[in-house]
Amino acid sequence: MGGVHVPVLLQECIEGLRLRPDGIYVDGTLGRGGHSAVIAEKLTTGRLIGIDRDQAAIDEAGERLRPWADRVTLVRDNFRNLGAILDGLGIQKADGMLFDLGVSSPQLDDPSRGFSYMADAPLDMRMDKQDTLTAYELVNSWEEAELRRIFFEYGEERYSGRIAGAIARRRAEKPIETTLELVDVIKSAMPAAALREKQHPAKRCFQAIRIAVNDELGALRDMLDTALDRLAPGGRLCVISFHSLEDRIVKSAIRARENGCTCPPDFPVCVCGFKKTVESVTRKPITPSERELEENPRSRSAKLRIAQRL
Repeated sequence: MGGVHVPVLLQECIEGLRLRPDGIYVDGTLGRGGHSAVIAEKLTTGRLIGIDRDQAAIDEAGERLRPWADRVTLVRDNFRNLGAILDGLGIQKADGMLFDLGVSSPQLDDPSRGFSYMADAPLDMRMDKQDTLTAYELVNSWEEAELRRIFFEYGEERYSGRIAGAIARRRAEKPIETTLELVDVIKSAMPAAALREKQHPAKRCFQAIRIAVNDELGALRDMLDTALDRLAPGGRLCVISFHSLEDRIVKSAIRARENGCTCPPDFPVCVCGFKKTVESVTRKPITPSERELEENPRSRSAKLRIAQRL
């Protein structure tokens, strides 16, 4: 069962990248190729590197990008390995990089992937099906304290302790095997008022589990360090995040290279040796327009930050 993946903040990303027909660009979260198709179409002698850890995404995007196959290279890998990927392709610097940190709609809509709290499926949530850690393993074997931590830190779930306790009690009787079983446990631990909120009661915990299963935050930090290093002078980095934890990491990575001087404020000159290498193009993140929100409700929490290499 598939869905149509609508690229988020498409026009804003294309404008933010300031594409040159002869430039080298990286789409580090290829997905189904929505952003990449527009980038590839605008290239002539340039090159687009599309990266995704999901083989299904590589296959589908390959079909979509077939008209521009002469200027597109697809790589199945984790974007945290960005440096090694570029080295393997003989690319030292790129003129622009784009990363959309959202889970693509086809992944969410395919029950077999186990990302959705709206359909019953085996607990999986792996972006890369060759990875060994699944949501089933995490939910049924991680310590209660660790579950509480990831629900609170990664999901910003205020009932993290109650939910972790409920999971520990349920799995002591029998393993929690499916997404809707997990939803039932989560709901059972929450007060009635929380269940009446607009947001689905399981959303925050499912987000936290997905992040932990795929080590998304570690990979994000690694990727940002490499991306900011491997941009050519004047090159642009565009990153779309979907929750505050990701956005803070992106903001911090940019700020560290923009305002990273560690000298005391009363020092007349910098003596720590900090050299500014990046500047923010967007002081505040760009968010979807009203029209985009109407056409694609899943874009609601998207935030785009753009930085430029000096």
